[in-house]
Amino acid sequence: MALIPPFFLDCVTAIGLPGPDGNPRYTATGFLYGRFEKQEGPEEKLYRIYLVTNRHVFKDASIAYVRFNPEAEEPARQYDVQLLTADKKPAWFGHPDPEIDVAVVPINARLLKEQGIRFSFFSSDEHVATRAEALRLGLTEGDGVFVLGFPMGYVGEKRNFVIVRQGVLARVRDCLSGGSKEFLVDCSVFPGNSGGPVVSRPEVVSIQGTTAPSKAMLLGIVAGYVPYQDVAISLQTNRPRVIFEENSGLAAAFTIDYVAETIEGASAELPQQAKEKPISVDARANPDAK
Repeated sequence: MALIPPFFLDCVTAIGLPGPDGNPRYTATGFLYGRFEKQEGPEEKLYRIYLVTNRHVFKDASIAYVRFNPEAEEPARQYDVQLLTADKKPAWFGHPDPEIDVAVVPINARLLKEQGIRFSFFSSDEHVATRAEALRLGLTEGDGVFVLGFPMGYVGEKRNFVIVRQGVLARVRDCLSGGSKEFLVDCSVFPGNSGGPVVSRPEVVSIQGTTAPSKAMLLGIVAGYVPYQDVAISLQTNRPRVIFEENSGLAAAFTIDYVAETIEGASAELPQQAKEKPISVDARANPDAK
């Protein structure tokens, strides 16, 4: 029995940046998102594929690294993602609102497919629950979700397997009504989860008058954990001496609407060099995703 479609797990990748020694340090999560372009035939669609993560992951970086598993039982392969063009301009695009911590960069999905890499993507027309769709489905506090990612750099020694954690929507109605830019998930996340997808949990039963979501859908993207501060007060001066910051167990996330908005901006604003990459695919990379 599976509550998450297996190909969802292949949509997620670890993101690394150069460490002090020059070697990659995997410190974030990203996922592949396919923007539907057009229908080519009864069974064929064209998608443009983007790597999605948080803006703070790409900020001030010139290169990032991603890991994918080959279809064959071989060690995971690492790929470079150039974040600057030849003339030192950003090859990635962040949401125009600086408070929305979302960034995207085009990915050459054809290359991954040609090299026998096992990957998939969340398609914008099939696997996504926008704010409007979440309202229609009646998603509310207490509904189950999964958070997929690579906390604390746990990427696997040989193969790249995502870590799945379960939680519930802790506060979401204010976000769905437009009163807040973030929604909250009651699920422990850690450094490394940033940029990971939040996926709804399918249910078979619901209380009277409500609808049970029948399939898993991409709801949003993790921004980070919500911290709380504990202050140590001096007994002599009665003034704060030390401030401790702890993980509250709540995670902040942005709805997938902001990812779509960021991609719309990227299609118009990215330098022509980035847009010329052959990133359209004419079939689902993983047959399980059909």
